[in-house]
Amino acid sequence: LRLAHPAWIVGVLVFTFASYTLRCVRWTSMMLPTGARFRVCARVLMTSLAANNILPLRIGDIMRVFTYAGDLGTTPSVILSTVILEKLLDIFVLVLLFVTTMSSIATHRLHVIAYVSLAVSSIGLLTLLMGARILQPKVARLFKRFSSSPRLAKLEHWIALALDAVARIGVAGSLLLLLQSAVIWTCEGMIFLSALKLLGMPVDRVSPWLAVSFANLSYLIPSSPGAIGPFELAVKTSLVSHGVADPQAALFGLALHAWLLVSVTGAGGLIFFVHRIRIHNHRPLLEEIETLPTELP
Repeated sequence: LRLAHPAWIVGVLVFTFASYTLRCVRWTSMMLPTGARFRVCARVLMTSLAANNILPLRIGDIMRVFTYAGDLGTTPSVILSTVILEKLLDIFVLVLLFVTTMSSIATHRLHVIAYVSLAVSSIGLLTLLMGARILQPKVARLFKRFSSSPRLAKLEHWIALALDAVARIGVAGSLLLLLQSAVIWTCEGMIFLSALKLLGMPVDRVSPWLAVSFANLSYLIPSSPGAIGPFELAVKTSLVSHGVADPQAALFGLALHAWLLVSVTGAGGLIFFVHRIRIHNHRPLLEEIETLPTELP
């Protein structure tokens, strides 16, 4: 690795800061009906992202739902509904980005699957954003027709939480969240583009956006904390398909992932420890984690 154009370090730093600041702004917008303030939401979100990077089983998201409900002044169910909505928005934007850039790595059959998935998710998300209040009683009646089982009850509960979160935010607020999500992932793509320019990688206009969508969708694959492994493979596959040599692409994936892990985990960890010192919390973190429920409600 060599810094071919050092001025692009500014781009990497600025867009990393912008991406995660906007995530905090978006989640504050979701939590607005609860009265939670930006400072608290930003602290909780960054702490949960740091925990996700170093602990297994997405413990950070579970901590956000249960451990910090008191700090946010609301119930775990309300927080869980915003987390579900957050994931739906992110996946929708990433799938849209992946479909528009995947032509270099996808077969015809995968093209068909991807476009059908995008169409279904688009219709589903727009229906969710526009008609959450109307859907709530209809979904409840639909589930009553089936025999009750723990799995169906849990599925109904999660769907109801997502609908409730959207209904509380409103149509205008939901469309604003969708716009914020698009801006967030544009900033994320600019991190990839800036890093590629910084290292002088020979790429075209499409490859950074394919890499950012494919790499972040790889988080859906069960793996080590921080998606170490799938992330690097996705970045390498994306860049190699656009003419980058295998060793360069592999090394770039490692370097970029290291930057994201160190920056996000470092910022979230620092915020976490400063807060604990300020409130004089001396309880070991592992003891707090042991008090978390074994599964989501």
